[in-house]
Amino acid sequence: MDWTEALKAFRDANPDLPEGSEQATSENNAKPTLPRLDISYERKGRAGKPATIISGFTCDDNELRSIASTIKTKMGTGGSARGKEILVQGDRREQAAGLLKEMGYKVRIL
Repeated sequence: MDWTEALKAFRDANPDLPEGSEQATSENNAKPTLPRLDISYERKGRAGKPATIISGFTCDDNELRSIASTIKTKMGTGGSARGKEILVQGDRREQAAGLLKEMGYKVRIL
C-alpha cells in the first residue's frame, strides 16, 4: 500500500475531518520562496574593466535597488541595478555569493 492509498483509507475512516485541512496548514506555514540567482563575470563592452553580474531577480525595481545598495555598501564598491540585474564593479563573485546566501537567496556562480 503506497502513501496515497493509506491517506485515502485514513480519510474514509475519519469522515468528520474538514475538507482541505491539510492544504490550509501547509499554505499557512509556507515561506515565500526566493529565486535562485546566477552570478557571472564579464569584461566585454566595458573597456576591459571587470564586472560581476547578478541576475535572476523577480522583485520590483525599488526592492532591487535596495538589495543592490546593501550589497554595494557591504562590499565597498560601485555598481548599478537595472533590468532585473545588479552590476557590481570588479570580480566579486565569491563575495557576492556569500552576501546573497546570508540574505537567504540560493546562488549559482557561472
